[in-house]
Order: sequence, then C-alpha cells, then structure tokens
Amino acid sequence: MTGENSPPPTGHQPLATTSLRRRVLITAIAVSGVALIVVALAVQSLFVVVVARSENTVLTDRIQLARQLAQQNTPPAELIRRVDNHSVRARLVLTDGGTYGSLTPAHSRRTAATHSRTITLTGPGVLNRGRLTVQVDTPLLENLRSRLGWVLVGVTAAAIVIIAAALWFGMRNALAPLDSMTRLARDIARGGRGRRLSPTRADTELGRTAAAFDEMLDALEGAEARARNSEQRMRAFLGDAAHELRTPIAGIQAMAEAVLHQPADLDTDERDRMYALLVREAQRAGRLVEDLLDMARIDAGLTLHRDTVDLYELVRAQTERMRMLHPEITFELTGTAIQADIDADRVGQILVNLLGNAAQAMPGGGEVRIAVEPAAAQTARVRITDTGPGIPDAERERIFDRLVRLDQGRDRRRQGAGMGLSIARGIARAHGGDLICQPPPPGTSGAVFVLTLPLRQTRSEP
Repeated sequence: MTGENSPPPTGHQPLATTSLRRRVLITAIAVSGVALIVVALAVQSLFVVVVARSENTVLTDRIQLARQLAQQNTPPAELIRRVDNHSVRARLVLTDGGTYGSLTPAHSRRTAATHSRTITLTGPGVLNRGRLTVQVDTPLLENLRSRLGWVLVGVTAAAIVIIAAALWFGMRNALAPLDSMTRLARDIARGGRGRRLSPTRADTELGRTAAAFDEMLDALEGAEARARNSEQRMRAFLGDAAHELRTPIAGIQAMAEAVLHQPADLDTDERDRMYALLVREAQRAGRLVEDLLDMARIDAGLTLHRDTVDLYELVRAQTERMRMLHPEITFELTGTAIQADIDADRVGQILVNLLGNAAQAMPGGGEVRIAVEPAAAQTARVRITDTGPGIPDAERERIFDRLVRLDQGRDRRRQGAGMGLSIARGIARAHGGDLICQPPPPGTSGAVFVLTLPLRQTRSEP
C-alpha cells in the first residue's frame, strides 16, 4: 500500500535544467585535464626511460675508455681526469692503497646500484688490478627530473586555463541556436506567430532540434487555427440551429394561441385544420431537435449496435419503402447479397436520407438507380444515382457541412434543416467507411452518392 505521505505520481520526469554552458565547460575541462595529465605522466615516464638508457650508455663508454687507458699504461691521475667529468664521477683504488677521483665512499653507498659500476683494471704498471668505480652524477639527474616535472605541471595548468577560456568564449557561438530557440519560444508565448527557425542543415543535433521545434510550431499553429475554425463553425451552427428552431416554435406558439382564442362554436373542420398545423410544426421542431441530438452524438463518438446484416436486403427494404412513398419515381436496384457487420438502423438512416433527397430533387418524376457491390478488400459500396438537376462541382463537398442548403432547384425541401447529409457522413465514418458525392458519368446529369462500408468492424466503439 502507498504511504499517506507518499508524493503523488507525476506524469513526466522533470527536465534537468543545469546550465548547458557550465556542464559542457566542466566536462570539456575535465576531459582535457585528464588527457593532459596522462600526457604529462607519459612524458615523465619516457624521460625516465631515456635517462636510464643514457646512463647505461655513458657508464659503458667510461668503462671502455678506462680499460683502454689502463692497457696504455696511462698514469692514474691522467686516467681519472679523462674519466671523471661533470656528468660522471669516478674513484680509482690501486693495489698499493692509492686513491684517486671525486667519488667518495659515502656518496657511493647512497647511490643505487643501477647508477654505478665497479670493474678491475688490467694492464702494465700500477693500474694492474686496480679497482675503478664510475657513477652517474645523481644530483644532476634529480635536478633535471625536478625541473621537467615543474615544467610539465606549468604547461598542463596553462593548457587547461587556455582551453577553459577558449571554450567559454566558443560556447557563446556554439549555443547561439539555442538562444534563438529561447527567444522564439518567448515570442510565441507572447502571441507572436508565423516565425520559424528554418535550420540550414537538418542532419545535425541542433538542426534536428530546430526542425522538430519548427514542426511543433506548425502543429501548434495548425491546432490553434483548427480550434478557431471549429469555434466559428460551432457559433454559426448554434446560431443557425436557434434560427431554425425559432420558426417551428413560433408556429407552434401562433397555432396554440389561435386555438385558444377561437370561439367555442368554431367549425370542426377549421379546428381540425388548426390542430393539424400545430402537430405539423411540432413534428418539424421534433425532427430538428433529433437532428441536433444526432450531430451531438456523432461529435461525442457515436455508439453503434453492430450485427451481421445482408446489406443488399437492407437496401432493398428501404427501396421498397421509397417506391410506396414516391410512386411517380422509378427505383432500380441491382447487386448481390453482401454480409456486413454494421448497425442496421443507422445505415438505414443513411439510405433514407439519400433516397429521400433523390426523390425530393425530382418532384415531377425520374429514375433512381441503386447498386450494391463489393469494392476493395473487405469493403462494400452502395452507389445511388438519380436523374435530377445534379449538384455543381463547387458544392459537392460543401453539401456535407452542417445547415447547408443548395440554392439550385435540387433543394426543394421545406422541412429539412440541412443536416441530413452531415449526419449521414458522420454515421458512415463512425462505421469506418465514408460517404462522398461524385460527378455523374460523361453525357449524363443528376447526382451520384457513394456509400462505402467495411464488412468487418474496423474501430472500437466508445
């Protein structure tokens, strides 16, 4: 169980907002410092190796020189003078106890064995069997190592300072695009629109970030534009709906007041006529309210009650109904049985609207052809074609807007509010299909509506 004092869960992880300039600067200095220290240690180690090899070479040269001088019977003082110099100290001990050279026994004991060598000379004269000890001048080498160490420390520190200064000034230019993004974001927050970063390259880190930022701004401004358009459409829709409702309500009110003020001996036929007008206006208002409710359901997510239905039989039933209602019009149905997973009542509502519109467009008679046929994979199509005046090209999409009536002779309705086609398309799209108006075949007139429906459920119902 969660403790009472546990913090509430959050939907996102807070973004770390440490200064990017400081983070990059510290990271670069740390990496550069480590690299420079490693290089300095490598130079120091290389110096030690080189010095060690040089020491061995110098000692070997001095020993070879001493042996040559002993073979030449060189006097001891001359031998020491030539072997003992500023970098190598020597001490010669003869068999008679004579000692020559600047190397003292005490200094020799403090020196590591790798820095000194002792040999026995051979040759004629007093140098025979004399012991010669040669040693590299250790204090001089230590002084060189110390100086080199301090030089490396100074160079490393100076290099880190120079790198830090160069990074500090270079980061201003490097982070300039981020500053531009910040300024643009603040302008957008203050209401500025239309500006973009427009990166010159979109394959870099900053380029990808700038491109994503521009895409976000496009989506934001597009969403704002859609929201404004939707709000304007909603206001217009509410105004038109209120206007449409005002007419039947006013008629109902007028008829009701007229009935109330009629004398008691009013003719029965006249009273029945007034009652019929009252009922007709009430029915008109009821149909408009029902259309408004359907539009609200579609906007909220229409709930469909699907079942496996023979689409051809459903179309045939609605066609027979229209034949009885409009005997002056010829209805011709073709097609084959197609099993579809649909809401039969809602699809019937679409067919009633389309067939009713076709019949109202031909009050003097005409022909309506209905074709039920399979379309693409797992899709059925219902095509309804009439011989009426048709729909202009510019109006074929607008007729699906809400509260739209055509000004041409096709729209002869007096009772509709102009929401039937919008509701029909909403129902079709709720099924996962669509409803469109196509141009008639060449050489013909009239309107062509095509209803497509999936044979299987393609979307989950709310």
